[in-house]
Amino acid sequence: MNKPTLVIMAAGMGSRFGGMKQITPVDAQGHIIMDYSIYDAIRAGFGRVVCIIKKEFEADFEAAIGSRLRDHVELVYAYQSLDQLPEGFSIPEERVKPWGTAHAVWCARNVIDGPFAVLNADDFYGKEAFEVIAQFLLEDRGPTEHAMVGYRLSNTLTENGSVARGICVTDEEGYLREVTERTKIVKQGEGAAYTEDGETFIPLAMDSIVSMNLWAFRKEALDGFEAKFRDFLINILPSNPLKAEFFLPLIVSAMIRENTGSIRVLSSNAHWHGVTYKEDLPSVVSAIRAMKDEGKYPEYLWR
Repeated sequence: MNKPTLVIMAAGMGSRFGGMKQITPVDAQGHIIMDYSIYDAIRAGFGRVVCIIKKEFEADFEAAIGSRLRDHVELVYAYQSLDQLPEGFSIPEERVKPWGTAHAVWCARNVIDGPFAVLNADDFYGKEAFEVIAQFLLEDRGPTEHAMVGYRLSNTLTENGSVARGICVTDEEGYLREVTERTKIVKQGEGAAYTEDGETFIPLAMDSIVSMNLWAFRKEALDGFEAKFRDFLINILPSNPLKAEFFLPLIVSAMIRENTGSIRVLSSNAHWHGVTYKEDLPSVVSAIRAMKDEGKYPEYLWR
């Protein structure tokens, strides 16, 4: 079987961080979080890497990572933009927000040629997560069998603001039954809560299983993306034309609801490290330094 493809969603504006957080160095050697994701993925058995970016940032990405990795990894770019829409649709007036994570993957459909994993550019997932998801994708499974890596909510929060997480419900056999995207989850003392309006906060269990947008799909899953995107544009977008997003959990929920695919939840006890806000950066730098001191990573990943 061909090695699976790693698809990295890196087209986000980084508005909460206040800049191009995807290319912010996280160690003294100039590596960015994406370096570690790619390094871990290649060690786990992945092959080519697809970075989904904005066309206007291609030069920045090439300088930050592409030029360093091309001798070690097959790296290609896919481009996400607001004007990439199915035929017959147009951008709502004044819309500037990207269409979302499922749209990003749809934009990369022409450069994905086999089983693939999808993840965020600015999240540090840990070696173990790539090992379990690579093993799943390398197994001889049917075209409707997909997966995600689940994290405990307590291991994925920041002290510096809200985070977006998919809250997961699983069945007795470890398959995803339901995932609900919560875009504003905050830490509250020893607990956590989410809000929809900024005023009412609803508690969440700290041991809740959450999605960190680390998904594993068979290539056949892409066949349904455009149909679901059309459905989103027709039935969901009109109620919030400037901010509604086409999230990957919408695709996954449709698979489960319509019985067109199953999602195995692969467990992970790893701690998330990410740069959602600029105040998160020092803790990420410190965590990576500690992992290097423990021998988990070399000082220079690509030498």
